[in-house]
Amino acid sequence: MPAGQQPILELQGITKSFGGVEALRGVDFALYPGEIHGLVGENGAGKSTLMKIIAGVHTEFSGRFLIDGRETHFRSARDAHAAGIAMVHQELSVAPDLTVAENVFLGNQPTNALGLVQWRRMAREAGEQLARFGIDVDPMSRLGDLPIGLQQLIEIARVLFSGARIVILDEPTSALSPPEVERLFATLRRLREAGTSIVFISHFIEDILLVSDTVTVFRNGRKVAETTSAATSKGALIEAMIGRGGEALEHSYTDDLMLPQPSDSPVILKVDQLSLSRSLKDISFEARAGEVLGIYGFMGCGQQELSRVLFGKLKPDGGTLAVEGTPRTFASTAAARRAGVALVPESRRDMLFHQEPVYKNISIGILDRISALLLKPTEERDIAKRQVEQLQIRPPVVGLDLGMLSGGNQQKVALAKWLTYPPKLLVLCEPTRGMDVGAKNDVINIVRDLRARGLAIIVLSTEPETVLSLADRILVLKRGAVVREFSNEPVSKDRLLEAA
Repeated sequence: MPAGQQPILELQGITKSFGGVEALRGVDFALYPGEIHGLVGENGAGKSTLMKIIAGVHTEFSGRFLIDGRETHFRSARDAHAAGIAMVHQELSVAPDLTVAENVFLGNQPTNALGLVQWRRMAREAGEQLARFGIDVDPMSRLGDLPIGLQQLIEIARVLFSGARIVILDEPTSALSPPEVERLFATLRRLREAGTSIVFISHFIEDILLVSDTVTVFRNGRKVAETTSAATSKGALIEAMIGRGGEALEHSYTDDLMLPQPSDSPVILKVDQLSLSRSLKDISFEARAGEVLGIYGFMGCGQQELSRVLFGKLKPDGGTLAVEGTPRTFASTAAARRAGVALVPESRRDMLFHQEPVYKNISIGILDRISALLLKPTEERDIAKRQVEQLQIRPPVVGLDLGMLSGGNQQKVALAKWLTYPPKLLVLCEPTRGMDVGAKNDVINIVRDLRARGLAIIVLSTEPETVLSLADRILVLKRGAVVREFSNEPVSKDRLLEAA
């Protein structure tokens, strides 16, 4: 806490509940001018809820909210924006059907005296703004056509250069490669020197320690610790987040490992010389029953395009696919699903309905099995309850709207949706993205259990820890091509990074 300095933002005794579930309990928080304040905690610990109160997303709560020492109450996100507060949410809030330039100036397009949008000026200024952040992209290209990591960078750039006094970043590095992370941190330091106050939420504790001045730890809706980055360590923060046993849990998914001998179980998927425009170049591999094939690479390496080809979302330019020896050409996602292929995409928004209850999100894939004509809510709920219990989804309330759940528990719902309709091949994109240590461990155990049941699983991730924790074999993608395979040998994070 800077001596004698008044906080630019102060929260006192903040309490917030959702449907009877208490998300925050008596939380105090202070942010000072020119400070980068890191927030850590498990999924559901209350970090994002507190930040959404600051950003005017959640307006109903108890406690005091002060800006520059004056008590304030926002009625909307617009009020927060007017007060100089901007936020990048964990789930992207971009408009994928608009251009890059339109997203950069979303809600603030430059206009002439007649109120008409100045399109050329907007494209030029958007390009200049993104260039300051090291992003080289056509400002008039459709944002949704870009990789999700690049979309995230563009949203971050929009907020960082918005002129806000307080910037909140929720999991900003989750889809970024190491060079992009370094670029982001350099920008944050420049903004801090200029007096901007930044709240940085991340499950990458190394990132928090590297860039933050102060770190606050949340657990079960409470603030349990606050310290300077210089006075703490990764182990101490994990201990504060989840209590005793944190180090053992951390090591369970970060240790180097010895990959097993190649499996001789039946081949479920065979990919041969697959190519797609500039994204994929002559990709070949096999995925076998009871095996997890990891595919690792930096943002933009071709992972997401590969997953979409496997699930019928994109049509390849060349190459072949075969499921259990039968050649397949997926004209749609429905055709892929009928062939026994399931995809959990990198963005939960692509497959879940946040305004609908948990049980509807779980049962939607098997409604035709339950009834051809009339819905049967009781049977839907019973099926969902079994999945909620099996996957330990919290809170265990199938009637609760999905949006009330933490990111980690939403990911479990995404898995549960497919487990009601067991596939032959399960493709998981960034299955632990944006999760805390405990939630990652839960998902890892779920995937290992599915492997033991005989499913063929492909895990695509830009997080080396995720691939190391799950894979029996690992392919490294670089610029759309397989550049390395690890099998029956020691593998480490350093070796993966070097290969990519």
